[in-house]
Amino acid sequence: NNNIFQKLKKKKRKKMGKLILYAIGGSAPCRAVLLTLKALNVPFEYKIINLLVGENRKPEYLAINPHGTVPTLTDDDDVLTDSHAIITYLVDKYGVDDSLYPKDLIQRAKVNQILFYEATMVFDRTFLPISKAVFNNHNVIPVAKIDAVYSVYERLESFLQEHPFVAGENLTVADFSLIVTISSLFTYAELVESKYPKIADWVRRLEQLPYYAEGNDVGLKQYQAIVKSIGFKVLR
Repeated sequence: NNNIFQKLKKKKRKKMGKLILYAIGGSAPCRAVLLTLKALNVPFEYKIINLLVGENRKPEYLAINPHGTVPTLTDDDDVLTDSHAIITYLVDKYGVDDSLYPKDLIQRAKVNQILFYEATMVFDRTFLPISKAVFNNHNVIPVAKIDAVYSVYERLESFLQEHPFVAGENLTVADFSLIVTISSLFTYAELVESKYPKIADWVRRLEQLPYYAEGNDVGLKQYQAIVKSIGFKVLR
């Protein structure tokens, strides 16, 4: 079995293009891509795009990604500019198997529904309004926005009632996409383990992954340090 695995691994590597990740560790979507690359154990070049000094608005970067967003992944001449598209593409092309993004239609749909939920409800409607306010020095956060975070925790706790991972029995890119944003939300709304034990268990499960510290913790601490330096308070 090990010989078969090695042959498959070599076969995958022969087809590999030159991967370049344009990202910054403080960004949750960038960390989702980083976790996926580390999980797949594929070589890539990491180019830091510092949003805080406007590197994402430089002409040379806009020539690659006209949106001026991060992350961006280039695979030879192909360019992808959304973390959800990137992480699913990476598994489809470079995964030794499909465990992180199953080809089975039902299992894939379950992963996709979490990815869409994270993109819309968790990141865009819950995390982004708080983070944007803090980084634009409007750092008095209405309590309703914090209540929305706890509503996300409630939903996630229910996701995890019957399964150890957010899309079922196995680790998938849905976990990567959700953990980076959820752990960023901990910056603003502390997770009380006694109230959300399933989430706490899920976080510990992911923290045990050998690539988790490098893939998420490093960048998360950078984000938390910036938020701490800016400061914020909740308006009740």
